[in-house]
Amino acid sequence: MDESSTSADAGSSEESASAAPSGLSRRGLLGLALGGGVASLAVGVGAGITGGVAIGRARAEADAHTAYDFFGAHQAGITTPVQEHLHFASFDMMPRTDRDDLVTLLQDWAYAASRMVQGLEVSATGAVGGDPEVPPDDTGEAFGLPASGLTITFGFGPGLFENDEGDRYGIAALRPAGLERLPPFLGDDLVPEASHGDLCIQACADDPQVAVHAIRNLSRIAFGRAKLRWSQLGFGKTSRTTSAQATPRNLFGFKDGTANILADDVAALDEHVWVAASDEPDWMAGGSYLVARKIAMLIETWDRVRLSEQDTIIGRDKGEGAPLSGGDEFTAPDFASSRIDPDSHVRLAHPDQNDGIRILRRGFNYVNGNNELGRLDAGLFFLSYQRDPAQFIALQRRLATDRMNEYIRHVGSGIWAIPPGAAPGSYVGAALFA
Repeated sequence: MDESSTSADAGSSEESASAAPSGLSRRGLLGLALGGGVASLAVGVGAGITGGVAIGRARAEADAHTAYDFFGAHQAGITTPVQEHLHFASFDMMPRTDRDDLVTLLQDWAYAASRMVQGLEVSATGAVGGDPEVPPDDTGEAFGLPASGLTITFGFGPGLFENDEGDRYGIAALRPAGLERLPPFLGDDLVPEASHGDLCIQACADDPQVAVHAIRNLSRIAFGRAKLRWSQLGFGKTSRTTSAQATPRNLFGFKDGTANILADDVAALDEHVWVAASDEPDWMAGGSYLVARKIAMLIETWDRVRLSEQDTIIGRDKGEGAPLSGGDEFTAPDFASSRIDPDSHVRLAHPDQNDGIRILRRGFNYVNGNNELGRLDAGLFFLSYQRDPAQFIALQRRLATDRMNEYIRHVGSGIWAIPPGAAPGSYVGAALFA
């Protein structure tokens, strides 16, 4: 799970964020409404702890006031420094909706999102500033909270382009060739109710309440046009997108995302993540493709595996994250070494063993309590961005013999086209409907 940009600009002002884009629908506005030595040692330790706490608080406060612009060449939430919390949601369009319904929904979402990423409410009247005799525009649970690094990323699923009702939105001819439901993979045990969807929203923030508030309000705005199909909360990032971020750990206790593409590696992003102007279709230039996989981890089984065997399965040292062939975490694995098992995760997932294929990972740990057997319902909510879905498909097929498969199950899946970023006053996906 560990081998497989540019930072966003500072946010806009309250005035610019509060202005609704042209074309905001009346229906959309209605949706918004909805001893000495010992003593000296103790003092020294206490001072160190106090200083560490103070530094931690200062850093947390700085993170809380981080704001990313919703508008730009690429959508935020891809190369943005990975935040600590996620609320991911998948939606299906309602029956008998038409092109106008879809476009106005995307416009209304963009307006609300552009405000929320600045720490504002979804409208100027918000949770308490409107008519007290009607439902407030904003649900209010993030009232007074800072932006907390919130990013909101929108995606379009295969079903949006053509489904049982045909081409009801008039965009079937513009569907990307690779935007199809992923093929079956070994180890899939997918739950249909936790897979797929016409639209997706990825909300990431350093405060879980801010992320949940974003999805909650965008769901309310969608009323009558789209309905929530499924959602997933995530905590504790399992990848990094900047060199300043330390490599985090997944619930198996191993460092995850060591070889991830970083935001300042422009060449790698252009080659592996961003859709090029020469790619088809034209409206996707500057965008990407998102794959989401809910991977259940058999935690209790894994916890009874001896440490040396865990290292062999992963192909890395659990403590430092170094490849078993030697070195430190960032030393290139030596696959000629007999110490790295042929079916270890590192060997099978590494670009050197996959014709140089790379993806940008942005996953999160999740724990949903316990299941009917009394075991932890926990695992990895895997998110990857790639220039072409074929990149993920090739890598996943390569992992068919991964020794880690004995301890994981893929229970959710989805794929979405992630359009390029929106221009100020416009909305994500506008070029598709031009």
